[in-house]
Amino acid sequence: MNAPIPPHPGFDAAGRPEPPHAAGQSGSGPAPYAGPVAQAGSAPQAAYAAAPVARAPKRRGWVVAVVALVCLTLLGGFTVHSCTAALDPLARTGDASLSDLGAGSDAVGVIRVDGAIGYDGSASSPEGLKALLDKAEKSDAIKAVVLRVNSGGGSAAAGEEMAAYVKGFSKPIVVSSAAINASAAYEMSAMADQIFVGRTTEIGAIGTVMQITDLSELMEKLGIARDTVKSAPSKDSSYGIRPLTDDERAYYQQLVNELNDAFVANVAEGRGLDLEDARKLATGLPFSGTTAVSNGVADRIGTFDDALEYAARAGGISRSYRVVELEPKPSDLGFLRALLSSSVREFAGSVSKEVVSDVMRGLADDLKDELKEGPAHDLAR
Repeated sequence: MNAPIPPHPGFDAAGRPEPPHAAGQSGSGPAPYAGPVAQAGSAPQAAYAAAPVARAPKRRGWVVAVVALVCLTLLGGFTVHSCTAALDPLARTGDASLSDLGAGSDAVGVIRVDGAIGYDGSASSPEGLKALLDKAEKSDAIKAVVLRVNSGGGSAAAGEEMAAYVKGFSKPIVVSSAAINASAAYEMSAMADQIFVGRTTEIGAIGTVMQITDLSELMEKLGIARDTVKSAPSKDSSYGIRPLTDDERAYYQQLVNELNDAFVANVAEGRGLDLEDARKLATGLPFSGTTAVSNGVADRIGTFDDALEYAARAGGISRSYRVVELEPKPSDLGFLRALLSSSVREFAGSVSKEVVSDVMRGLADDLKDELKEGPAHDLAR
């Protein structure tokens, strides 16, 4: 856009008409006035087509020069207008990695929170999310972050931790909700600066649940007996081998209420709501994107690209920017998921047998630890 325009014959390097002797022309004055000069960006006016070339043959060069000057002016005005219009909406110039970003680069980081919220080391876990936010924090090029959320929730404790990390992030952080953004995933999202949703996104589901599976009747039918040695009467209450007593049920209900109060308080703080208004939204049920915008659960309807542009502007980017996908190092569980995915079979084939062996040993150890723990309940959001 800023490349210099080569001088037209009859003009100097600055674009001014040359004197007659310099241009090899005769005559002593400028071409007669031919009508109002067109403004930059407007169409050439008919007055220039009526310039009296035939009646002033000695001044034909000047007339041509004036017409050329007007054309160049119009062209220049159109070019500047077009370039300005092109720069007005922020231009996304493609994806990049952190190593691709040089000095002076502007970028928006993307973190994909996809699947159940838990502790698997992915971006859907506290450790994985924090590691990626730390990368974005340290990068001078990344001006803002978009969390692309597609999760129905998961662990209450993990959701609380992730919400704390989003709250503590110093750069602008925007949520782009995909098909679902619910429960623990929404608790985290509530701490962002802005939440985008689709009209058909399911979002919210503010609530806490605890499930205990009672297998005692099935075990009796199968002739399975289990002796339990315990330090307190209720120690095995959540193991699923007997029904809950009334006192135990009341206790667990109080526990769920207490954890849910923390959830509601986080939503109220993150969304800038009165605590009682936040409680009214804590029905445990999701809202559509359209309803969420009207009741304060979300901010606006928009696509992933809309969220990127909003984040770029919030980060102070005024022109073009790149998008950086921030991804955690694969955990043992993430590695196993990759091996089972048909889209990464080629990747799996390129990994050494030693690496696969180490991962599988780690998974076996994790499974042993899991079987030792015993409790069959889970507090989820």
